[in-house]
Amino acid sequence: MPDLEALAAELEGIKLETHPSLVKQKSRDFFWYSPVLKRQLDHVTGDIVATPKSEADVSRVLATCFRHDVAVTVRGAGTGNYGQAMPLAGGLVLNLAEMTAVKSIEPGLVVTEPGAIIADIDRQTRADSGQELRMHPSTHRTASIGGFVAGGSGGIGSVRWGGLRDLGNIVRAKVMTMEAEPRTFDLVGEDIHKVSHAYGTNGVITELAMPLTAAYDWVDVIVGFEALSTASAFADMIANEDGILTKEVAVVAAPAGHDYFLRHQHFIGAQQHVVVMLVAPFALDAVASLVGRARGALLFRSDRVAESERATLPPAYELTWNHTTLRALRVDPTVTYLQVLYPYPDHLAKVAALADRFGDEVITHLEFVRFDGTVTCFGLPLVRFTSEDRLEEIVAIHEAEGCPVFNPHRYTLEEGGMKRTDEVQLDFKRGSDPKGLLNPGKMVAWDDPDFDLSQKKTWLFPGLQR
Repeated sequence: MPDLEALAAELEGIKLETHPSLVKQKSRDFFWYSPVLKRQLDHVTGDIVATPKSEADVSRVLATCFRHDVAVTVRGAGTGNYGQAMPLAGGLVLNLAEMTAVKSIEPGLVVTEPGAIIADIDRQTRADSGQELRMHPSTHRTASIGGFVAGGSGGIGSVRWGGLRDLGNIVRAKVMTMEAEPRTFDLVGEDIHKVSHAYGTNGVITELAMPLTAAYDWVDVIVGFEALSTASAFADMIANEDGILTKEVAVVAAPAGHDYFLRHQHFIGAQQHVVVMLVAPFALDAVASLVGRARGALLFRSDRVAESERATLPPAYELTWNHTTLRALRVDPTVTYLQVLYPYPDHLAKVAALADRFGDEVITHLEFVRFDGTVTCFGLPLVRFTSEDRLEEIVAIHEAEGCPVFNPHRYTLEEGGMKRTDEVQLDFKRGSDPKGLLNPGKMVAWDDPDFDLSQKKTWLFPGLQR
């Protein structure tokens, strides 16, 4: 355990917290979505929390912790699901929640500090020039932009713009090293992949430049179908329609929509498979035509609900991505989830085959995204958890069917399958974090010199080695 008194004395003037219960609060994220991570990480806590207000404060914290050999785990808003921001080695939690400035807005671009809440950024860019961020997680109202870049992969908007892995979806990242005298430098182009979805293991993001797009008064739409195959085909069609602008297209199989979307429950039948969408206002009539053609039932449109009722309903994006899991957990604490890619072009056939195989044990939840230039679907299926062994069997069956799983029941970069570590990534960490004090325990290849860097598997964030 670090000498907290000595550390605090050297960091005088920076907001610090040492009360054990408050430190533990800031040492946790939504890791408990996974019963596996719940068992493994429930005891994890830091020793002290520092909340800087400026880049100069961050530099002081990193330099001081470097001198004292104190581990540093960077935290945004704590909305991650894999223990990304949990300090496995204790030490100092670097809470960036008060670095919230939106520094500049121009056509197609916003520059912000890392602690800015995504909804606040959108409010400011909308008011300034009718623009919004291209994509955001379902935790739009609570997640920080730095946490999204360092721990996320995509979300609402990915049906049009792809994921954070795609070049152009992060314009620039200003990063600070953890050394005796911390340095800052700007990453652009492919170099951004050194810190995107890297959990803060190789540098602290102190500023981001993110692309903007035109903002719309998006309309929440829910469509019901009698068959899952029809719902999936409709969602795939809508996501591929060139003239229809959507920001979100998801499928949630019965009975999850009715059972878990409690405030929308009276709109949804118990046996209805639902497609949840965010649709630009000009496209609503076209969507309604396609609903009729597919013989779906238009269950809900937010523009046709009285303002008094609309104010009581969560936005549709909070029914999708990992908010679907959250709403299921609130009703049934035994539920967990997976993250699956259904590769194009036979993605719908794979969805149907796996749904038939597992029945009610694994409830289909699809998110339509643009992946490598083609619209396909990721899955965040809801799993009725019985044992860790059975969970591993379910993962293995998906992979045997040609559907890679990015395992949310792992807390390291490589084991989760999203981030490939290679020599370029490791060399970058050696320069930016020579003592290995940034979020220790999250990068297997750093801790294990025998780690196989050439593993043949699908990585959401590909390696940098060329």
